[in-house]
Amino acid sequence: MFLLDDHEVVRRGLRDLLEAEDDLSVVGEACDAAQALARVPALRPDVAVLDVRLGSGAGPGGSSGEKTGEAGGDHGGIEVCRELRALSPDLVCLMLTSFDDDEALFDAVMAGAAGYVLKQIRGADLVSAIRTVASGGSLIDSGTRARVTARAAAPGAGREARAVPAELARLTPREREVLALVGEGLTNRQIGERLFLAEKTVKNRISAILGKLGVGRRVQAAVLAERLREEPPVPGGGRLPGDLTL
Repeated sequence: MFLLDDHEVVRRGLRDLLEAEDDLSVVGEACDAAQALARVPALRPDVAVLDVRLGSGAGPGGSSGEKTGEAGGDHGGIEVCRELRALSPDLVCLMLTSFDDDEALFDAVMAGAAGYVLKQIRGADLVSAIRTVASGGSLIDSGTRARVTARAAAPGAGREARAVPAELARLTPREREVLALVGEGLTNRQIGERLFLAEKTVKNRISAILGKLGVGRRVQAAVLAERLREEPPVPGGGRLPGDLTL
């Protein structure tokens, strides 16, 4: 586990909480983006818990300072997530924030974060969240996916967020089944039990799906699955290419 937060008291509290668990250990921490980007690749943790709002100017290449206000605040931690995921694709990033911010949530999902939780979360629930994402699960529930989907469909959203990849039409029927279950938030083991597949087979199929969709995290694929369920039928009663039948 790696911790990124520009408040020392918060980092100490998180470390004490996590290291009280027999199956969790903290291998490193950072107070700003530069430290995180330098230390994480060397330490190779399985999970990084990243504060969404670092101090002003604390994004990649910046330095820590006062936190910005709630509206239009700094999302430096999300940029760290994006860069760490580019450097270490297997790294699982869990975003931690004080504010329930739709824009930050959307950006976190598109940056490849595996989950997004509020700092008001109970300690036991945070530990459970970390275990969930570490095991390949998703913290993006149906309500949260709907919020991200609405943000992605907004006129101001970027082309990458709005577009439904043409590669969806290339998914096999079994891959579509797996994608639908990813969209429901099931773990690899649960998907395997539902489809009578070995957990390793599910993992390999999800890797293939992510590659075809051109996304780096299963939560991004889950958002696409949610959007596909909402696609209207084409004239004449048909379905759009690549649509899911659930």
